[in-house]
Amino acid sequence: MAEKRDYYEVLGIQKGASEDEIKKAFRKKARENHPDLHPDDPSYVEKFQEINEANEVLSDPEKRKRYDQFGHAGVDPSYGGGGADPFGGMGGMGGFGDVSDLFENIFGGFGFGGGSTRSSANAPRKGSDIQENITISFMDACNGKKQEIKINRMGVCDACKGTGADGGTTADICPDCQGRGSVKTTQRTPFGAISSTKPCPHCGGKGKIIKNPCSKCHGVGRVRVQKTVSIEIPAGIDDGQAIRLSGQGDSGINGGPSGDLLIGITVKSHPLFRREGYDIHCDIPVTYMEAVLGAEITVPTIDGDVKYNIAEGTQTGTVFRLKGKGVRKIHRTERGNQYVKIFVEVPKNLTKKQKDLLKEFEASLTDKNYAKRQSFFEKLKAKLDL
Repeated sequence: MAEKRDYYEVLGIQKGASEDEIKKAFRKKARENHPDLHPDDPSYVEKFQEINEANEVLSDPEKRKRYDQFGHAGVDPSYGGGGADPFGGMGGMGGFGDVSDLFENIFGGFGFGGGSTRSSANAPRKGSDIQENITISFMDACNGKKQEIKINRMGVCDACKGTGADGGTTADICPDCQGRGSVKTTQRTPFGAISSTKPCPHCGGKGKIIKNPCSKCHGVGRVRVQKTVSIEIPAGIDDGQAIRLSGQGDSGINGGPSGDLLIGITVKSHPLFRREGYDIHCDIPVTYMEAVLGAEITVPTIDGDVKYNIAEGTQTGTVFRLKGKGVRKIHRTERGNQYVKIFVEVPKNLTKKQKDLLKEFEASLTDKNYAKRQSFFEKLKAKLDL
């Protein structure tokens, strides 16, 4: 049984990496190592699962904290801790009966005697979670949609029904470990007898021997299959969020439940709208005349165009709110707002006649027509008089 690699090493990041760095590293590694891109190399299935496992731990603040403190023993159920703090819970021992049991499960019994508390190799085990990533439009994220995607997962072999044995045959209990999947060895040292538990070399830790393996799955009991899954993308989902579908991951082992399917969401940008939480922001240019005299303007929203009256003398940078015109909150009826920022577009490429008319118009104005300009020069004069 190969030793697990450090999760930070798997994703190619430093231990102090930020959440954004973890997300970017995971997406890059997942794309590069996806089994679909390497159909002739089965090793990429394990690589992809390893990447998913590392991301699942490091992207979860609580799991990452336990991993940083205790390593794999803090998050991996195979160590006996069930993914919990190895030193938390029942009596401060994480549910283990005594110190011997604790070190038996975390360190394979090194340095301590006593019986093994490892679960049976033939016990039902949950299948691994799998992750897929999809890209949706800005409007689909706002309004929600149904979508079908194709996934690759480990499913129960239909030829042997998951037994791994060829038709009409069964697997035999390993004579060396008696089906436990592990064997214990004891060595005498100057410090006394030291016991250690290791995977059974005869059966490879499976607890059983398949003399006539299934020709389709080669004794594994599972095969990689492609499946079409229908997903409901909720209105209001945002970029970087994920949808979890229970039981749609890899099928379990020895009759255990299937893992889950995690679907990462990437949302495309929109040419007009920007999203901040559940609020929508957009910038709208208006003409010089519209800003001076006020006007009814057309404002695009995610529900369609609406009319809005801007006041006389509207300045560049003025922001107004359209209540309830933002994104719907996930699984709720409430919505955010839309904020519209006005930009007054100064006319260009004027003719001589247009320039003369503007000069004539400007000459007719006084400081009272420019409140901000008047205030600025009053403040400037006051500063010079100090």
